[in-house]
Amino acid sequence: MLAFYSDHFVLPLPADHKFPMAKYARLRERILDRGIVAPDRLFEAPAVEWDDLRLVHTPAYVDAVASGTLPREAQRRIGFPWSPEMVERSRRSVGATIAAARAALVHGLAANLAGGTHHAYADRGEGFCVFNDVAVAARVLQREGGAARIAVVDCDVHQGNGTAVIFQGDPSVFTFSMHGARNFPFRKEASDLDVALEDGATDADYLPLLARHLEDVLERHRPDFVFYLAGADPYEGDRLGRLGMTIDGLRERDELVLGRCRALGLPVAVTMSGGYATDIDAIVTIHANTIAAAAALCTRDLVARDTEPTCHNASGC
Repeated sequence: MLAFYSDHFVLPLPADHKFPMAKYARLRERILDRGIVAPDRLFEAPAVEWDDLRLVHTPAYVDAVASGTLPREAQRRIGFPWSPEMVERSRRSVGATIAAARAALVHGLAANLAGGTHHAYADRGEGFCVFNDVAVAARVLQREGGAARIAVVDCDVHQGNGTAVIFQGDPSVFTFSMHGARNFPFRKEASDLDVALEDGATDADYLPLLARHLEDVLERHRPDFVFYLAGADPYEGDRLGRLGMTIDGLRERDELVLGRCRALGLPVAVTMSGGYATDIDAIVTIHANTIAAAAALCTRDLVARDTEPTCHNASGC
């Protein structure tokens, strides 16, 4: 399985900032140390082209980010002060999701070891999201003819509000968000399907709902490509999550989503999305489990192809 990283493009944040930037480098180290992804299958993320950002974001917003003229209030809503590093990091994160989407068309599954910046709207960012990587990647795939009908399966604990608004009224992209009812954003937008969970929802609450609604999404929309936002923040130990899922439950979530999509032959690009536990090792474990679930499916597909019987009949089998 191919995976794309941008962890060496680091934002200059104060030590007490709540965004756990260190998790990205530790995730790459973990999946390498455990042999989940081979070194020659890991690639530095390219920077998204400015014109590709404009497929989703308004020219005025893209130009303000590029030039450093974002108003102070706009920076406050994003949660990061403007810096050249912020711009480069954000472009690389979007570029990683585009690269993962293109790779998934060839290999069935691929991952961005960051991304899932679903709070970014067309004209602004918020909630630690500068640009909406999944929205931009979806538009790039559609422009290039790689996919026509796309489903966004968003399992971050916070509603994908920016993604919902960007694709409202567009029947070619189905947005499904499964999130905490009382969590940020406190004013929810309307996705094509929103499943809101009460505080403290456990594995037993979450997983049957996800299974039922995922099947509904895939049946109703019949996508030819899926973006999966595998947030680590439904975890019971997350500072910003408010749900009660275990690490094992989140692994089952990943296996459910990825397994069902692969059973239907749907290519999937995976992004990591949120994770804010005080214990960064727990975040890294959850994200590494996501990558491991995807890598295991890729390995299984390869084994299945290698063991298929060869047809020696000239007229076909």
